[in-house]
Amino acid sequence: IETIQKINLPLEFISLCNKHLPLHSKAPLEYLKRRNISKKQILKWKIGYCREGRYAGRIIIPSIDNDGDCNYFIARSYIGHDRRYLNPPCGRDIIFNSLVVDWDEPVVLVEGVFDAIVVGDNAIPILGSTLREDSRLFQALAIHDTPVFVALDSDAEKKAYWIIKSLMKYDLEVKKVNLEEYEDIGSMTQNVFVQKLKNAEDVDADMYWLEKQLKSI
Repeated sequence: IETIQKINLPLEFISLCNKHLPLHSKAPLEYLKRRNISKKQILKWKIGYCREGRYAGRIIIPSIDNDGDCNYFIARSYIGHDRRYLNPPCGRDIIFNSLVVDWDEPVVLVEGVFDAIVVGDNAIPILGSTLREDSRLFQALAIHDTPVFVALDSDAEKKAYWIIKSLMKYDLEVKKVNLEEYEDIGSMTQNVFVQKLKNAEDVDADMYWLEKQLKSI
């Protein structure tokens, strides 16, 4: 019997989607502004923050499952903690924001949530740089036969190719987005990434090109 993960947001969570915000919301809003995150994106991703408690000084971005429940959240420091991210005490084998994923349209796989915010619609963060074949996300892609754009950070090239190789074992249509000039997607504007997406490279189905690239890394 498959157990479906449900968690609660921190009790101290304050939504930045409210019309009237407290004065102490200025710091998290300024942090998001520095990261070029708009009010529209704040609303879309249901972003909030915590001022007190375990997650004090952190931006909170929830993941909503198909039932409309929270199954995970990202807690990113906006005040300079030594530990930038503080994960909730639960597993990460989830499909982040599966409620809004359209499996009939191409999906863009990225490393983190801030990358996904830049990408926009149908971007799924894998919450790291690996994607196991037995994970919920991988299985969903295979079941729906969803076309995939792989857009991992430039320092995760080898892992990106292994993900591509795994996806192609299931005859999925895969393209690789070249991000060489940038440290990560989060440092781009949305317009820049859209151009990168248009220039994504097709991966040859006979695996020759891919194997050649793997050997050269």
